[in-house]
Amino acid sequence: MARNLWIGKPGLLREIDQAARNWDRTAELNVTEFKSLEGRVTTVAPARTIRRLKLSWESLAPGDAQHLSRLARRVNGPGVQGSSLTSYGPLAVLDPASVNLLDPYQAAAQSSEPGGSDHWFTVTGTMVVSPSVNDTVVADFQDTTRIGWRHGVWTGWPVTPGMQVSWLVPTDWDPALAVAQLDWKAADGSYLSTTAVNGASITGTAPAGAAFVTPVGGPGAAGLRGLAGACLTIGESPVAHALGEGCPAMSVTAYSDVPSARLPYRSVSVDLVEVHGAEL
Repeated sequence: MARNLWIGKPGLLREIDQAARNWDRTAELNVTEFKSLEGRVTTVAPARTIRRLKLSWESLAPGDAQHLSRLARRVNGPGVQGSSLTSYGPLAVLDPASVNLLDPYQAAAQSSEPGGSDHWFTVTGTMVVSPSVNDTVVADFQDTTRIGWRHGVWTGWPVTPGMQVSWLVPTDWDPALAVAQLDWKAADGSYLSTTAVNGASITGTAPAGAAFVTPVGGPGAAGLRGLAGACLTIGESPVAHALGEGCPAMSVTAYSDVPSARLPYRSVSVDLVEVHGAEL
């Protein structure tokens, strides 16, 4: 991944190049324990875990501090990143420690929908998702089929022009036949352009106006193919079967802003939680 943090509304991301003094990215497990009179313990937990981030900086540059303040205080009007655009809803956070930006269950090819519609959609041809094999999704493809990976909230994964995005298709696909593709989209979701190669992996640079990227691929042969092992990353080579840590939509739940002894620098901290939507 890119080693700096990117944060902001989609299409209005800002790079925070100063390393955070404190950084906690622990997932929230929400495990509840029940202890019987005999001393036996039973646990109950939701099917999914959510991500939380806690970040703090000392003597943060004024521009970065103002950007975080806007996000925390929900100041969404013109002027964000020097743009006349307004943007509402949850934040995009490109975590520099994430190796794979796919959803964790998506990367592992584990779907909660019978047809896999929570994670994949058909671009061309047909794909019929079969019952899971060894807890992973297998799909029946035509030789011309191409499928796209679906972000849970946005029309794609947030990017900014100039970013280098790398994409690796599932490991069950034959590299000699497979097609790897990146579809670039504007902030309103409209299609801009495509970068594609014949092969298992591709690296492309986000063009001017790009706010999202959708990874697309096709196995290039008819028959059953697995969907596990894909990887989407920024600034580094993708790694097969890397844990999907996602690029979840997030909301700020806590914020502090303390003037530094070296004005106009400020010491800032933000707490964020993964959400599926945010009325901001």
